[in-house]
Amino acid sequence: MKVVVIGAQWGDEGKGKIVDYLAGDAQIIVRFSGGANAGHTIVLGSEEYALHLIPSGILYPDKTVILGAGMAIDPQALFSELAMLNERGIETSGRVFISSRAHIVLPRYINIDKNRDEGRKKPIGTTGRGIGITYSMKSDRDGIRIADLGWKEKMEDLESADQEFLAPYLDRLRAMSVDLASFIMHRKNAHILFEGAQGALLDLDLGTYPYVSSGMSCAAGAAVGGCVGPRALDKVLGVFKAYSTRVGNGPFPSEFDSSGEDALCRFIRDTGREYGVTTGRPRRCGYLDLAALRYACFTNSIDSLVMTHLDVYDTMEEIRACIGYRIGNKIVEDFPASIEDLLAAKPVLRTFTGWKQRLADRLTYEEFPVEAMEYIEFIERFCETPVDIVSVGCDRKDTIIRKSPWRG
Repeated sequence: MKVVVIGAQWGDEGKGKIVDYLAGDAQIIVRFSGGANAGHTIVLGSEEYALHLIPSGILYPDKTVILGAGMAIDPQALFSELAMLNERGIETSGRVFISSRAHIVLPRYINIDKNRDEGRKKPIGTTGRGIGITYSMKSDRDGIRIADLGWKEKMEDLESADQEFLAPYLDRLRAMSVDLASFIMHRKNAHILFEGAQGALLDLDLGTYPYVSSGMSCAAGAAVGGCVGPRALDKVLGVFKAYSTRVGNGPFPSEFDSSGEDALCRFIRDTGREYGVTTGRPRRCGYLDLAALRYACFTNSIDSLVMTHLDVYDTMEEIRACIGYRIGNKIVEDFPASIEDLLAAKPVLRTFTGWKQRLADRLTYEEFPVEAMEYIEFIERFCETPVDIVSVGCDRKDTIIRKSPWRG
């Protein structure tokens, strides 16, 4: 079975924890997009691991993890991350592979990335890791792939600084290279987990363009970056938070109002630890945007939703969620493509009663307070998609499975 996990919001939904949890039943985990601009935090007891390039399943000693064809790979960041894992007792040798079709991030791309964003009249808020430039070079047919490292003519065409940068990594990168299509073709019956980066609302085509990432963070990207056909994918899971967050610039219709909701924003940010894993930047916070979530469910054929950070609301008297937008004198229920409309949109809110109980003490969904169930069941009806997994804490064990994606 092949299962896809994507973010259903603007990234930072907790995909890393969910992939780590589901990887227990997988043999292979493939990260299909993004680069070191992404960040996943995994908590195991007292240990915390911040991953940027390596798929989350690496913490299981018997799993194979692969950096897919849709990724942009910074060799320096990759080997630093592998060294960190090895120093902490996670054996990675022989378990980490790279698709030969993946593209490489060169140091000069990072400088171009930062300078380009700073030079924009309206900066996008890039992480400055060179990912966007790598994808730009890729679409211009000027990029370099893992498969090209043994191509003498291609390597000689690189600038001398690029050649010098790559020299110490060549043997190691080639040793990790794998033809991903062939690899999966010969393991058709394996349980394979495809891990996305960022979120559906940051997808280059489906997201809030131009305030998006440069790669495919939609579910369709799993087929392209995972080197399989779309009909080979069995299930798509969309991970979302009980509220919404966004990093960088761009429209965010359900964002907390800075003139009257500062205290609520600080509470959510601090309780939910809403600071970037890669950059440390505080995330913008807001109400759960159900109109945007429903849009993500439809455009990504999401079979089931995974709700995270529900425990952040444990102490609140009431909870509100966005069910549409007021744009001018109109009420809009669908997620607009127009950035102008999204910037002008004011959230239409629905209020729910809080449960005032610690959800992490509950071992099953049936033990949840009725108020928490009502919030979840409203989301299911609104999005016409079941919420099959609920996370109520940082640790792997704080995960309630209502229905396993590995079941038929």
